[in-house]
Amino acid sequence: MKCKIIWFTGLSGAGKTTLSKILFKTLKNKKYKVKRIDGDLFRKKKNNKSFDKAEIVKNNLLIIKYIDKIKNNYDFIIVSVISPLKKTRNIAKKLFGKDYFEVFTKCNLKTLINRDTKKLYEKAKKNIIKNLIGFNSKIKYERTNYKKIIVNTANETIKESSKKILKKII
Repeated sequence: MKCKIIWFTGLSGAGKTTLSKILFKTLKNKKYKVKRIDGDLFRKKKNNKSFDKAEIVKNNLLIIKYIDKIKNNYDFIIVSVISPLKKTRNIAKKLFGKDYFEVFTKCNLKTLINRDTKKLYEKAKKNIIKNLIGFNSKIKYERTNYKKIIVNTANETIKESSKKILKKII
C-alpha cells in the first residue's frame, strides 16, 4: 500500500487536531502504520515563532519535505496545520498526487469564537494577538479550487465528520 497523506487545513479551532487524533486512533486500531504531524508542535520543534507569510510558507514547506522523507515508512500520514496559503497546499497536492487528501475543516467565525479552545480569539479581541488568521490578520485563508473533503464542524458531529473522511480515504 502506498502512503496516503491526509492534510487537515482550516482556521484555528475548526477541529483539525481533534479530527486528526480520532483518525489516527481509528487507523491504528485497524492495524495501519500511521504518523500524525501537528502543525503547532512541528513549528515549536523548528523554533519558528513568527506568523508572517514567509514563515508560514517556510513551515509548511518543511512539513511537506519531512513527509516526503518519511512517507515510505507509513500507510497514512495525518497532518493538521492551518496552512492558509493555497500555494503550499498546491505544492503538497502536486508532490503527493492521488495519495494527497485535503480535508478542509470549515467552521463559521461565531462558532470558532464561542469554542475558542486555545483562547486565541479572546486574545485577538484584546489585541494581545495581532495576527490570528481569519480574524485580525493581514493573511487571509485561501481556499483551493480542486476537489477536497469538506467537513463542517459547526454543523456536523465529530463522529459524522470522521465517518465522512474515512469513507473517502479507505
